[in-house]
Amino acid sequence: MACACHCETDNSAAVGAYRRVLWIVIAINAVMFVVEMTGGLIAGSVSLQADALDFLGDSATYGISLLVLSMSLRWRAGAALVKGTSMGLFGLWVIGNSAYHALYPGVPSAPIMGSIGFAALVANVVSAALLYRHRQGDANMRSVWLCSRNDAVSNLAVILAASGVWATDTGWPDLAVGAVMAGLALSSSYLVIRQARGEWTTAAA
Repeated sequence: MACACHCETDNSAAVGAYRRVLWIVIAINAVMFVVEMTGGLIAGSVSLQADALDFLGDSATYGISLLVLSMSLRWRAGAALVKGTSMGLFGLWVIGNSAYHALYPGVPSAPIMGSIGFAALVANVVSAALLYRHRQGDANMRSVWLCSRNDAVSNLAVILAASGVWATDTGWPDLAVGAVMAGLALSSSYLVIRQARGEWTTAAA
């Protein structure tokens, strides 16, 4: 019985620590959505706008994670299903936006892309570092970690795209990075939904 009480105390402490980390990460993502969307619209960059929407989506889904954090496994699995689906929809949106800009091409501003992309990279590296210790949790926790990891990778890609736009004076590097970000979102969506469905089935049984 003593062990059970001790384990319960440890779990409560872990949940409390995770809750505090999520609040910090939500604030970071909300601020970066405003910064990156503004910069993406000014620069005319698909990859910056896509990454900004990803920041917004992350803020919303992390809020869902907070809401269900102390609920049953079935609720947490359901939240992960919602987040996995949103990742997939984000990937499809990026594909559509990239196709539009391929039909109506333009040259985005490389300096704005590079500077804002670097700021977003710093924000996501900090978020990923804060979430690292919680990456092996349930589907709900894993989805949060995957979001932050994907964001850091996407920011590196945006910086590379800015270099490509500057070197070639075309928008194709920006579109290529947008396509890569879409693929990353779709693959993560599949992983999260698969794990969440398994946990949902286990909880129902």
